This record gives sequence, C-alpha cells and structure tokens, in this order.
Amino acid sequence: MQLDARLSRTLHLLIHLARADGPITSEEAARMLGTHAVVVRRDMAGLREAGHVQSVKGHGGGWTLSRPLDQISMLDIYEALGEPRLFSLGPATVAPDCLVEQAVNASMATALDDARVLLLTHLRGVSLADIAADFDKRLCERS
Repeated sequence: MQLDARLSRTLHLLIHLARADGPITSEEAARMLGTHAVVVRRDMAGLREAGHVQSVKGHGGGWTLSRPLDQISMLDIYEALGEPRLFSLGPATVAPDCLVEQAVNASMATALDDARVLLLTHLRGVSLADIAADFDKRLCERS
C-alpha cells in the first residue's frame, strides 16, 4: 500500500515558500517535490481557500505564504488538504454478525480513535516555524 505523502510534501513546500525571494510557480514546486504541477495546484488550492497561501497568475506569479509560519500549524495544513486518511488499518466487514469480529472491531476502533486524538493533538502543537527552526538547526550542524 502506497503512503499518502501530501501532508509531508506540502509542509516541505511551505518551508521553501517561506525562504524564497519571491513566488514559486507550480512547475518549480513540482520539480522540487518530484511530482506534477497539476498535483501541486490541486493540493495548494485547499491551502489558498483556507487562507494559508495566495497565488498570482502570469509572468512573475506563483505561490506565496499569506500568513507567517508561526501562525500555521501542521494541523491547519492537514485540514486544508481535506483531512487525508491517517491510518491504513481498519475494521473487517467480512462477517458483521460474528461476535468475534464485532469484539475485534470494537477494540480496534478504540485503539485507532486514541491514536487519532494523539496524532491530531501533536499536529496542532507544531507550527511551521517549529519545523523551519529544526531545519535551521540541522543545516548548522551539517556545516
């Protein structure tokens, strides 16, 4: 099963947008992320609707941040992307009348709900400025 990397890819792009001297086009972003410009535009459209980025068409146009990094959390971006599925695990539905399947599914549902709450709480607590600061630290350590 292929992982959904939209959140990671979008966070990556937003840190680059914050460091760019001007707008970044969808084509430039796509080359940077190893994807297609249409994918970038689709993902960024939700961020534009949420007020995190803006775009300008035409020569010299592209994507820019609308808000400072410290005002955007990982959760904000996750939500702007349409809240992609967090886990590949899920309940079985082969025998819905089977009491064993019901017990297993109830136990899994509790575990997945707990994990979802924990993950979303973490995403809420990490700003894009935190990620950028971690990048800066790693860059200094590499030098």
